[in-house]
Order: sequence, then C-alpha cells, then structure tokens
Amino acid sequence: MKRLQVDGGFGLEHLKLVELPEPEPGHGEIRLKMTAASLNYRDLATIQYGGHRLPLVPLSDGCGLVEAVGPGVTRVAVGDRVITQFFQGWHSGAPTAEGLATALGGSLDGCLSEKLVLNQEGVTKAPASLSDVEAACLPCAGLTAWRGLQDGGLRSGDVVVVQGTGGVSIFALQFAKAAGATVIATSSSDAKLERAKALGADHLINYKTTPDWAKAVRKLTGGVGADNVIEVGGAGTLVQSLNAVRVGGHIAVIGILAGISQDVPVPLIFSKNARIGGISVGSREMTEAMCRAIEANGIKPVVDKVLPFTDAVAALELMKGQSHFGKIALSF
Repeated sequence: MKRLQVDGGFGLEHLKLVELPEPEPGHGEIRLKMTAASLNYRDLATIQYGGHRLPLVPLSDGCGLVEAVGPGVTRVAVGDRVITQFFQGWHSGAPTAEGLATALGGSLDGCLSEKLVLNQEGVTKAPASLSDVEAACLPCAGLTAWRGLQDGGLRSGDVVVVQGTGGVSIFALQFAKAAGATVIATSSSDAKLERAKALGADHLINYKTTPDWAKAVRKLTGGVGADNVIEVGGAGTLVQSLNAVRVGGHIAVIGILAGISQDVPVPLIFSKNARIGGISVGSREMTEAMCRAIEANGIKPVVDKVLPFTDAVAALELMKGQSHFGKIALSF
C-alpha cells in the first residue's frame, strides 16, 4: 500500500510517498480502504512546524470502507462506510487529558494512507446523504463548528458571527442557518462574501475595508452584539470578538490564523460577562449528533477542490495560500 509520511524533518518538502505492507487488524480493530480525506489548517501547521514524533502520517479527516475486521468487532461490519474520529479515545462525555492525547495525524498516525487500521471505537458511520469526499470533511472542521455552536447554547433567533470562509466557518454558517439563527460573515474578499451570502449569510463585513468589524456587528444588532462568535483568528481577532459579542454571549475559540499570542483586555471579559470556550474538536457522541442533524437538514459540506491523495503537497500549498472557500479534499 502507499502512504504519505513526514520523515527526516518537518516541512512540506519532507512529506514523502512510501510503499509498505498492508496492515492486518488485531482484536477490536478494523482495516479501512480509504476513499477520501480532507485538509485542515492544523494539518499544515503539524507538517510545517512539528511537535510530534517522526515519521508521522498526517491528516485526521477521512472516509473509507471497512474491508476487514479483527476478532471482537461488533460496532461495524465489512462493507460499512465510515468516517474517522479526530480523537480516537474520546467517545463521550467531557474531554480528558487521556482522550485528547489520541489525535489522528498528531499523536497517532493519520489518514494519508491507502489502508488504515483503527480501533472499532474510532469511527462513525458516514451520513448516507453525503458522498465520500463530503463525508471526509466532517471529522475536524464539521465537528469543531458543531461543538462551538452547541457549547454556546445556539437557539433559533440567535445572532452568530463567523470569521472568514474556511472549513469551520462555512460549517458554522450552515449549522447556524439550519437552527434558525442570523449569521454575520466576515472576510477580506467581497467575492467570498457573496458566496457566503448564497449559502445563507444574512450580513456581510469585509474586514479589510471595515477593520473595526466589531463596531459593524454592534450596529447590525442594534447595539446589543452577537450571541455567538466563531473565533478562528486567534490573537489577532480575539479583542474584536470580545467587542462584538453581547453581554453574556459566547466566543468559541478555535483557531490561530491571525496569531497565537496577544495582550487581552481582562476587564472587557468580566464587564461583558463573556463566556469564552476553547474548542478542540469533540467526541464520537458529538459526531453522531452532528451527522443526524446533517441528514435531517440536508446539509452538504462545501468542497472547493479535490485532488488525488498523491498530490497532497499541492493541496497543502493551496491551503497555505488561503484562496479556498470551504474545504480542500483528497481522493484515493
């Protein structure tokens, strides 16, 4: 079988194609024939900057067919179409240090392989309404957006701010609209904002032409502010998010696209009674709830480009350029 792995150092130049024997599943394990995978910014950062042992097979998000099972497997059967779980050891309940130490494409080898052996507990049946490529977009970006909104207590009539038009933000837009919320989308591209509008975004803010976008959010909400902010920028946007959220509102801190460290005005946090939650994907139980909602509401992940898995470096370069809208996927 073929797989791509990072070896000899970190950086895209160290992502190499290798040939290995086909793995056999052990007790409680299954072997997947991978059909699709998708990229997240986390994958690019992991490959470029490291922090994990080498060699490493990257990527957390994939869809595949169960082609072999080991003894004791009862959750799935040969022929089932499944998606991978980002945290292999987080099945339900609150996050734990042990569960968060089982991330695919990080502490564990990931999905950039033609064949993949996982524990039966580490997969979820793919929504029947989605293609393999669409289903492969769910494990990280989809679930992160889902949990971010659920942790914020999303209700019909809420106002949700989504930053940018990457995978998490577009999923959050779709989930929020399905729940009956009003969505304010930000981007540096008017063309991308128009695409967000076509997906249901109610208000659009270009943060290049309107750098104080929090002020624009408050104006759009009659001075009240947003109920939920999907914060993917990190240090560079957190203060704006604090200014944009309503008193008692929720900020789901998800990404670091605009930086990892900055002074935070602590009085603004307590004066707003703001609830700030760090979101690190979610559990299998959350994945199952998300998949039910996707099928019930006819939600289709937005896929910008699909490349062969052997062209993963080119796909990662596309992600690095940030020109995509929604997800970049790979086919096997």
